[in-house]
Amino acid sequence: MCRNIHTLHNFEPRATAAEVEAAALQYVRKISGSTKPSKANEEAFNRAVHEIAHATEHLLESLVTHAPAKDRDAEAAKARARAEIRYGTA
Repeated sequence: MCRNIHTLHNFEPRATAAEVEAAALQYVRKISGSTKPSKANEEAFNRAVHEIAHATEHLLESLVTHAPAKDRDAEAAKARARAEIRYGTA
């Protein structure tokens, strides 16, 4: 999976439309092999991002879990701590 696409399910607060759109954009960029489409492909690229974001929102609404929701700030702090250990940054 692309490193820029993050898990969006089971977080509190819930994923925003902007986060879903960003994940869809990263996905389309990854599978198309292009960060910016040509003028000829721009409409298809943007339509794919929109459709994938829409499908992702439906998926997130439909998923069921019995696990407690994760706190976004706490998970981000854990990721920063792992990165500091891994890359030796302060």
